[in-house]
Order: sequence, then structure tokens, then C-alpha cells
Amino acid sequence: MGIIKASKLGFDYFKYNEEGEDPEVNRAIDDVNLDIEAGQFIAILGHNGSGKSTLAKHLNGLLVPSEGTLWVDNMDTSKEGDIWKIRQKAGMVFQNPDNQIIGTVVEEDVGFGPENMGIPTEDIWMRVDESLEKVGMVAYRHHSPNKLSGGQKQRVAIAGVMAMRPKCIVLDEPTAMLDPNGRKEVLQAVRDLNKEEGVTVILITHYMEEVIFADHVLVMDKGRIVMQGTPREIFSQVDRLKELRLDVPQVTLLAHELGKAGVDIPEGILTIEELTALPWMKERITLEPGRNWYRTDKEDSVRLSEIKGTEPEKTSVNNKKSIKLEEVTYTYSPGTVYEVHALDHVNLEISQGQFVGVIGHTGSGKSTLIQHLNGLIKPTSGRVLYEGKDIWSEGYPLRDLRFHVGLVFQYPEHQLFETDVLTDVCFGPKNEGLTPEECKVRATEALEHVGMTEEFYEKSPFELSGGQKRRVAIAGVLAMNPDVLVLDEPTAGLDPRGRDEILSQIAYLHKTRGITVVLVSHSMEDIAKYVERLIVMNEGKKAYDGTPKEVFSHYKQLEEMGLAAPQMSYIMHALQGQGMDVDVNAATVDEAKDSILHALAHNIDTGGIKR
Repeated sequence: MGIIKASKLGFDYFKYNEEGEDPEVNRAIDDVNLDIEAGQFIAILGHNGSGKSTLAKHLNGLLVPSEGTLWVDNMDTSKEGDIWKIRQKAGMVFQNPDNQIIGTVVEEDVGFGPENMGIPTEDIWMRVDESLEKVGMVAYRHHSPNKLSGGQKQRVAIAGVMAMRPKCIVLDEPTAMLDPNGRKEVLQAVRDLNKEEGVTVILITHYMEEVIFADHVLVMDKGRIVMQGTPREIFSQVDRLKELRLDVPQVTLLAHELGKAGVDIPEGILTIEELTALPWMKERITLEPGRNWYRTDKEDSVRLSEIKGTEPEKTSVNNKKSIKLEEVTYTYSPGTVYEVHALDHVNLEISQGQFVGVIGHTGSGKSTLIQHLNGLIKPTSGRVLYEGKDIWSEGYPLRDLRFHVGLVFQYPEHQLFETDVLTDVCFGPKNEGLTPEECKVRATEALEHVGMTEEFYEKSPFELSGGQKRRVAIAGVLAMNPDVLVLDEPTAGLDPRGRDEILSQIAYLHKTRGITVVLVSHSMEDIAKYVERLIVMNEGKKAYDGTPKEVFSHYKQLEEMGLAAPQMSYIMHALQGQGMDVDVNAATVDEAKDSILHALAHNIDTGGIKR
């Protein structure tokens, strides 16, 4: 028997009415069979609500099957007497690190698990040192977890599980809040545990690039396993994955799109090295007539005609409604051992109607910066102005400002509190003084914008999945019809289709209503696709400010800051390095594909690639 085995596993969630009767049954897991061998690296994919997280919670006994049996290291998870042993064997890293961090100091929290296992003190400290080193958090060992950013907390949570040295580690979206370098470090640490120490890894993720090194991939839908195989076998089925609201790695999608355009490339390409090692670059092709294949910098990366049928006129920029930061500095816990300088003399102006992206490594000051935009944080020094007025001057109506500048937090559960979804989304319009009828109209429109149908209106926000909570939180801000929409990692926890739907709808609102959008994201691909201006934060300062193509041209400097460029940038530089005349500034799959096809068509005239 493998380390984890499930036989006909089923699980139901029950929702009772107010009298405690007539339960509504939600089948979350349905007839799942598993046989995971010790030392395997298993990836689990699935759209929001597919049953991934519910399955994960069975793997260390947090949930007990309604039907069937689950064994962990030959122990039945339904037997209460074995639960403590099971949880030592199968460690769990949750999507939200706040759910498992309990210590007041980072190193104490990481040592909590080994201490409860009875590990000698000297060995505990050795494990704490090793675990913090692997997740890049040694410098923060004496900090309070409450003072850390969301991404830093996630690293601490992972270190806490690593320190217990379990036979199996289950990770539920562990890198959702991490910057590109942080994702890379954490995944490398997990892979090292898998390869060097034989720890079985079960990774749940929406980042397709994280899956390519897995031994086996499971795809879930409606509580069932509907696809399984090697990463290449799974990612060769692009259209099937899209039907399941999923995606493939960017390099896989590029190869797929080039294949559809007539280039001789096999399906299931997983890495840049595989793509550039193939002989397809020597092909000569004829372009389909009547189409502008080579997109210019001035063309929109978001094709609004594909979103709503016709592309509207973009609202002109209005500097009068700009948000301006003048020499803004902010220090957390000044004068204490926890003092952190989060912002350092930042000067910035965002004009009405712009779509601005903000990127930066974990702890760079991104979240602190955007919380200044609607007065949630008061600068230690400097000024914040909206429509030319200092928002911290005496008598300024901060309450009104927050109707104009709406903020969606990094963790959506921080702003959900009502008894049901519709009432929660009505809260903002209600406080604006609208009638109940007007509130309902605003709320239903906003929920429609984020893809939440009527079946969710009467549900408690706390019954929803992480991705669904995020949609409701965004709807709650949209319902106030803000002039400025500020989103801190709005797509973390969303499946690929949900991510695209939300960002496309936000892009449409930006185009049609002239809403200013400020998007904080760790996804360089999303940033490249949607924003027109990109600000890079580094150690509390503004490092770059320009168009995405201008900023991503400094990809080596971005890497030094713990960031990266979109995967397309690396592909195009690799192709140029092999002599292909492509646009190295292409940052999206469409731009890269069109540039490559243009270069291959040009081979007809030049006789091949330049050498």
C-alpha cells in the first residue's frame, strides 16, 4: 500500500435551515480513488469549487470521509485515536497562513510543531534554522508574524511544516501570495525535500508552471478525478483543460497556438529549453492574408471586442481627479524593535482613467502604498492628495473619499461580514444613502460583473471557497461605483478562467466608465496583458515607472529585486539568441506568436535564420 490510499472516497457538506432541519447536501468529493506511493510529487489541479481543498483536508485527517476510506501510512483517518500520528506523517500548508500561525515570534512558531512532537531542544533549533533558510526567512526570525506581509507569513507557515519533517507534505495554494522569486524559492525547497529526503509532496495550485516537475497530475471537477497522467500528457490536452476552467503553462500555450497556425510543433511542450531545441525555427511559412500579424506597442493587449462585442471609446484622462503622493514616508512601529520603514519618500501621481499595475517583491511596500490611496493609513511624513486636496487636512471628509476610492484587500475575508452574499454587497451602497431597491440593483449588477449568479445570493460569505470570497469582495467595492478601484492581488486563489473573467471585466469597466484601476499583482503575465502603466516598488521606493514593455526590458534588474518578466520575454530573448528576428519586448502569448510568425514568414525572403 502507498503512503496515501483512498477507496471510493466521498464527502458531503450539510447546510441546515434555522430550525436545524432539512439539510441541503453539497457533494464535495465523489468516488475518489487514490494510490500515492512514498516519494512521489503529485500535483492536483481544478477550478474553484472542484473539490481540491476538501480532498486536501482529508489527507491529514482534518475531515473524515462521509463514504469510503482514506489511509495515511496504513492508518485509517476515520479512527480518532490515530489522528495525532496521521498529522505528524502528513503536514498541511493552508492557502491562508493566518490559519496556522500561532506564535508571537517567527522562530517560536516554526519550532512549535517539533516541540509538540517531543523533539530535543537542540534538534528543534537546528530544524528551525534549516527550515527558515530554505524559505528565505532567516532575517525575520525574531520578528512578530503579525508584522509580516502575506507572502512572508506563507513562508513561515511552510517552514513550520518543514520543521516537523513529515513523510508527506500537502500544500494548498502555498505560493498564491508570493512574488516570483519567493515562489521559485519555496518550490525549490519543496522539490529538494522531495528529491533529497524522499518526502511525498501533494501540491494544489493554479500556477500551471509549478506543475511541470510533478511525477503525476490529477485534475478534479465536481468532486471527481476527471483526468490524470504525466504533466506532458495532461498539458497536451489544451482544449479539454480550458473546458475545465484551467490553463496550461505559457510556453505550452504558445507552442499550441503556433501549431494551430501551421507551424510543426508537438503538443505538450513544457519548458523554454524544449521549445527552442526543436527544428521548427528553420521553417518557412506563408502568413494568412488580410491580417496584421505584427502588433505594435500602441495596440491594446486586451481585445475588448472579444469581451463585449464592440470596443468602446476610451474615456480621456482627467488630471483634476488624480491621486498624488508627495514625499510620502511610512514607518511601522516607530521607536520599537519592530520598526520597519515601509515607504521612503515616494512621489507618485495617478491620473483619472489610467490602468496602473504595481509590482514588487514581498515586503517591498506595495500594500502599504495602496492603503495610503484612500486614507486607510496616514503617512508618517509627506502628503496624499485627491482632486488636489490633502486628504489628511482638517475637516477633509475621509468617509466620502472611500466611496470614490474603493480598495479590495489582499485577503477577501477581511471585508466580508454580513449574513448572506447579497446583503454584504449591498452594504456599501446602503452607506452611501441609496434606497433598498437601488442597493439591490447595484449589488446584483456588481455580482453579475464578477460572475456570481443568483444561486449564491442567499449563501453566507463564509461558506464560499477562497476564490468565490474574492469575487464577492470585489463586487462589494464595485457596487459603490467608485472612481478609483484599487485591487491588492485580486486573482490570488482564482482558477485560470475565473482570473481571466475578473480581469477582463475590470478592463472593460475601465474602458467604458473611465474608472482608474490600480492593480497589485505577482503575476507578470496578467500585468503585461492588462495594464498601460507599470510601477515597480523596491525596498519602499519607486524603482521603475513606465509602460510594461519599458519596464520588462529591464528584466535582469527585476530579477535582482526578486521579480521577473513574463515568460514570453524569456522565450523571445532565447529565440533572438538563436538568431531569430523577433520582438524581444513581446510580453503576451498573442504578441509573441505574431512576432514569431512574422519572423518565420520573413524566412521566405532571407533564406532562413540569421547565423
